[in-house]
Amino acid sequence: MSKKIQAIRGMNDLLPEQTPLWQYFEAQIRSLMRRYGYLEIRTPILEQTALFARSIGEVTDIVEKEMYTFDDRNGDSLTLRPEGTASCVRAAMENGLLHNQTQRLWYQGPMFRHERPQKGRYRQFHQVGVETFGLDGPDIDAEIILLSARLWKALGLFEHVTLELNSLGSLDARRAYRETLTDYFESHLDLLDEDSRRRLSTNPLRILDSKNPDMAEMLAGAPQLLEHLDDESRVHFTKLTELLDAAGIAYVINPRLVRGLDYYSRTVFEWTTTALGSQGTVCAGGRYDGLVEQLGGKPTPAVGFAMGVERLILLLETLDLVPAESQRGPDAYLLAMGERAERDALLLGEELRDALPYLTLQVHCGGGGFKSQIKKADRSGARLALILGEDELDQGTLGLKFLREERDQETLPRAAMIERLRELLC
Repeated sequence: MSKKIQAIRGMNDLLPEQTPLWQYFEAQIRSLMRRYGYLEIRTPILEQTALFARSIGEVTDIVEKEMYTFDDRNGDSLTLRPEGTASCVRAAMENGLLHNQTQRLWYQGPMFRHERPQKGRYRQFHQVGVETFGLDGPDIDAEIILLSARLWKALGLFEHVTLELNSLGSLDARRAYRETLTDYFESHLDLLDEDSRRRLSTNPLRILDSKNPDMAEMLAGAPQLLEHLDDESRVHFTKLTELLDAAGIAYVINPRLVRGLDYYSRTVFEWTTTALGSQGTVCAGGRYDGLVEQLGGKPTPAVGFAMGVERLILLLETLDLVPAESQRGPDAYLLAMGERAERDALLLGEELRDALPYLTLQVHCGGGGFKSQIKKADRSGARLALILGEDELDQGTLGLKFLREERDQETLPRAAMIERLRELLC
């Protein structure tokens, strides 16, 4: 017997009992983006490797360790996208979306990173992202934060997440700060772990993000980037906090928040939760004004965020915030008993769907007696069972059984049944 083929580790199936919650979440996202005037963009999952090496940074963990990269038959190096921003920028540049224009875009889809799978963190994972281009003021930074806050409110998560803010300043200010920070870490070299020592010569800001408790005291005494900001970035950050204050959005200024990708500048933020243990970040983003130019375009201000769908789904489940509508079965299940009824049931189902466009109806297939079919109707989660047998065919009627309520069964002519269903479902 040949060996069974299984899914790749860290790349999971979404089963039918799970997809309704995902569909609910995705519907919330689509509605929110439409209300804010953001337009959806869809990019390929495969890109040239150089796109991510140039945008994310050659010495980041993502590029060095985590990307799924291979040579295709033409010898070109291709990579499954590990994040969405670079692909969105490439698409916007290539298709002329950035020429003397502002853009508010969003996307959703799978991303890929080869890292150790754990709960809420997988090798194929899904993100929703927002990217805006051509707007350089703190107002657009505030808008995307307000947009994300509105999503938390819609999902019932607002009381369970915390907004953390920081500013990375301009490239020149960050370069000067990097030298100051490197000097500080070199003076405490004996306290750095192996990973931090490696980062010292490549990306010392990422050391600030270390979760090593043995380094906590030393990191707390490190120079803070907010104290080394250029004047323009300081004004930008102050105006952003004023806008959030006016909107009633609470936040914590976290001077150690640096983000892991090289293209960020000025505003960076994260929405975090304590409900998921170490996997506490559910949404993260910031400003990346230099990325378009870095990828060969004209200087273009940009700001955006990305959120992990698996982690947010897990958070909804952990906090018992899964809405009832995401677990609901069809409105009705049509039973068909006898050969004549089986022949008529499919056509009757189409008539009912034509008359009631909002009706969700599952028609029984495969035969079987009444007890067998009513059990399947119950397992489907349907609220109502419609009964079509020989007697109903002869009399031009249809039976109605309430599966979730203690109510008497009804029998009505077909035309009257359509009105009854309209009444029950509206």
